Amino acid sequence: MFSAIRTASASRAATRAFSTSTRRHDVAKLILIGNLGKDPEVKTTKNDKEFVSYSVATTSVGPPSENGPREVTTTWHRIMSFLPGSNKYLQTLKAGTKVYVEAAYEIREPDPEADPSTPQGQRQIFLRHESLSVISRPKPKSGEEEGVEEHM
Repeated sequence: MFSAIRTASASRAATRAFSTSTRRHDVAKLILIGNLGKDPEVKTTKNDKEFVSYSVATTSVGPPSENGPREVTTTWHRIMSFLPGSNKYLQTLKAGTKVYVEAAYEIREPDPEADPSTPQGQRQIFLRHESLSVISRPKPKSGEEEGVEEHM
């Protein structure tokens, strides 16, 4: 009788041995390390809620071609922040700043009723800002003072 109880409790412990907490939800997260393409912009939703939109450029290097040089590809990622505290900080950043970004990743399927040439008629990828760390700031142009590093 006691061996059956020991076996049942041992199998339950092995089931969640990797975690001491219950599973809350699934995660779809994207990590980017790249440069801000332009200064972050304040925008407004259809419901008059302010958010900050910013673009990060990442580069990847392909395999060597037959001629020898590797092809470098730049990909642009648009991230939206709806966090008021982060939005104030994001507005202080300038184009060319190298950043580390964590963003929630969501894909929205096209509306079958919409025109395929419109955004609603195409698959859309939404990146919702979660956190950002500055890796380096652009070098100041001559005549400008170098700024003090700020942390969130």
